Amino acid sequence: MSVPIERSVRVSTLELFFDLVFVFTITQLTDLLVEGVDAEAFFRVVVMLLLIWWMYDGYSWLTNAIATDRLRFRLLLIGGMGGFLVIALAIPEAYDGDGVAFGIGYLVVIVLHAAMYVRGTSASEIRAILRIVPFNLVAAGLVLAGGALGGAAQEALWTLTAVTLWVTPWLTTLEGFVVSVAHFVERHGLVVIIALGESIIAIGAAAAELELDAGVALVALVALGLSAALWWVYFSDEGTVEDAMSTTSPERRPLLALVGFGYWHYGIILGIVAVAAGLEKAIEHPWDPSDASTAVALAAGVTAFVACEVGFRRTFGITRSHVRLAAAVAVLTTIPLGTEIGALAQVSALTAIMAAALTAEGWWQAPAGCGPGRAPTTAVEQHGPQ
Repeated sequence: MSVPIERSVRVSTLELFFDLVFVFTITQLTDLLVEGVDAEAFFRVVVMLLLIWWMYDGYSWLTNAIATDRLRFRLLLIGGMGGFLVIALAIPEAYDGDGVAFGIGYLVVIVLHAAMYVRGTSASEIRAILRIVPFNLVAAGLVLAGGALGGAAQEALWTLTAVTLWVTPWLTTLEGFVVSVAHFVERHGLVVIIALGESIIAIGAAAAELELDAGVALVALVALGLSAALWWVYFSDEGTVEDAMSTTSPERRPLLALVGFGYWHYGIILGIVAVAAGLEKAIEHPWDPSDASTAVALAAGVTAFVACEVGFRRTFGITRSHVRLAAAVAVLTTIPLGTEIGALAQVSALTAIMAAALTAEGWWQAPAGCGPGRAPTTAVEQHGPQ
């Protein structure tokens, strides 16, 4: 069966506008963690982000496939933004009365997504999405039902739905989807930038409520350094993933895209949310010991981000030294610093560990003539994607 010609368009301004809703979604999830920093709040964030990221990433696949300069698609995408906005507005009380609103927004997002795929893509992509749509519609119904029932029934239905959605591709097939590499890689990189921007917003939002003294200024600057380190981790070799993905066959790309940009990026985004929540709490009392949940959120968030970034690149056969994984483990040792000494001490240690890891990695790679941060003349360029 012939494979449709790959499109080569870059990310459009409409997609960037669409992504602004995701900023609000990340803000709402972060605030939920800040307000109720406990296991229950974290579990709810995990479940809601699973639901949201499934469809949000689905729109990344959609805009990879349609012409966003057409009037009807522009209007429908703005309608999808409206659905995501309702979802985001419902997040704070989604388990306490606003579950139906969340479900209605979710249903709108799913219906518009399916309609645009069917009306604006190739025959093979239409066949492909029609294998996924029934699962999405059932999921929307279960989310609505759970929101209406509330309580333990909602917890069970939403958790089951979130897990089932991400298993869906293994219950059917991704045959027929077309992935335009340059657009796909750029779009997800921009989503990571947007999510990292939330950690900056968290710093500013928390600091704005406080008197600006030396402690607040110092912890804000150190927190900015941590966010910059996470940015560096992800964007240290921007073109390598695109090159690796381009060398794979068009038939294999959808599966790699699902694993790399779906599963691993979920962990990256969740890590950013946890770090942002931890930073927002830390900046309020920089000199005081943090509660255990805040210290864990900071350390575990950095660990998740770094580990998932490594997993993401290994999906495409890109190997590195083990410095990053060592750093991902080392940051967990900062938890006692936060709980016993103070938030500033932990954030400083996290920033120092990441800075040291990136520096060591740069020196390790430099003798090969690549320059700091450019290792991947490794598995991809030597042996091809694995």
